[in-house]
Amino acid sequence: MHSTNSSNIKIEVVKNKEEGGKVAYRLIKEAMEEGAEVFGLATGSTPEMLYKELRESDLDFSDKIAVNLDEYIGLEADHPQSYEHFMKEQLFNDKPFKETHIPDGLATEEDENERYDEILEKNPIDVQILGIGTNAHIGFNEPGTPFDTKTHKIKLTEDTIQANKRYFESEDEVPDYAYSMGIASIMAAKKIILMAYGKNKAEAIEKTVNGPVSEDVPASILQKHPDVVIIVDEEAASQL
Repeated sequence: MHSTNSSNIKIEVVKNKEEGGKVAYRLIKEAMEEGAEVFGLATGSTPEMLYKELRESDLDFSDKIAVNLDEYIGLEADHPQSYEHFMKEQLFNDKPFKETHIPDGLATEEDENERYDEILEKNPIDVQILGIGTNAHIGFNEPGTPFDTKTHKIKLTEDTIQANKRYFESEDEVPDYAYSMGIASIMAAKKIILMAYGKNKAEAIEKTVNGPVSEDVPASILQKHPDVVIIVDEEAASQL
């Protein structure tokens, strides 16, 4: 593993996802020792090794709060592909939190946006975990999403649907829309840890770190955040 700094972004290059999970775990443990209470959590394959490290650790989250980035619209909470189901399987069943908050995929847009923004205002995030899409989306904030966006309904791009179809029996079953924490909400977190693995993420990482800050590259706004750590394997770091 080696570290580099680019602007305010600290980059940790690791051998693989397993090592990346250990680095992210260490950062979360340090944040807890410094008093972190609210954790913004992500889904998908990227954070799975981090959640494995947390499950197997002696860290206690029973007085902590979890706030998830996003949820598919139209899926019940107990649907096997819902992000609520994913979080229970990956973390919450083994590591109970005092409170867990995930967008409600069956709620109406106006109600859910307002409800989730209130949750975020009441529970300012200390540490936000992120993955990144091949198109540099964070959460489900696709290219073109305004940087001042709070919780919103978003139409998923074809790239995102293609990336997620492996979790469903057929592409037709992948929801077209999701509720997502907005970019402004993500940027309000005190610390951000973004993880990315594999060659298909290399271009998105390069644009995030070195490119102009542009709504066409949603993650590029992280250049403006005071405390960001990006954990990448050598393939994802290959264009830096």
